[in-house]
Amino acid sequence: MMKKTKWLLCVLAFFIVPVAEAQIRFGVKGGMNIATVKFNKEVANPENITGFQVGPMFEIVEPITGWGIDAAVLYTQKGFEWDDKRIRNDYLEVPVNLKWKIMTPVVKPFVAAGPYVGFRIAGKKAWEVDKLYNDVKGQINAGNFSAGLNFSVGAELLKCLQLSLNYGWGLTDNYKTFEANNPKEYIGKTHTWSMSAAVFF
Repeated sequence: MMKKTKWLLCVLAFFIVPVAEAQIRFGVKGGMNIATVKFNKEVANPENITGFQVGPMFEIVEPITGWGIDAAVLYTQKGFEWDDKRIRNDYLEVPVNLKWKIMTPVVKPFVAAGPYVGFRIAGKKAWEVDKLYNDVKGQINAGNFSAGLNFSVGAELLKCLQLSLNYGWGLTDNYKTFEANNPKEYIGKTHTWSMSAAVFF
């Protein structure tokens, strides 16, 4: 019984000590999005659209190994341009990333990856379009929920500023389009590049 208790205490110490020593910080993140949508069939040729993202974030990092987690609640704009029509929606997005930071003195490079979920809070639900597959009229519908994966690379400067480049790979059907009088749907997933800066207090 004593041996089991000793092993249990060792395992708990292995997890508790790094957490107790971890650096927890809060800040604000903002940046620019370059987004588009890829459909499962070439019903059109969507072009990029620009938007912004902004919101609070936090980071917890173990100072010796550099491993940690960051998360944010972002107001973010995504969509695409189709035949001179700007199709854009605003989302409340929550990314949670596993992060590894190289703990060098002045500049700390890092990589991060993890899932995100988003909820549409502004923007139109549907758009009428003139040029779908075979130049027929159709409609585009926006979904209310989105999810995907984030991949980031960046650097921290002077312990308070983080600059990063992020790629968001949408996994859910953010947009659906169909020809007039045709029930068959074509689905589109969002793909987003973003450049952002985070300032920690």
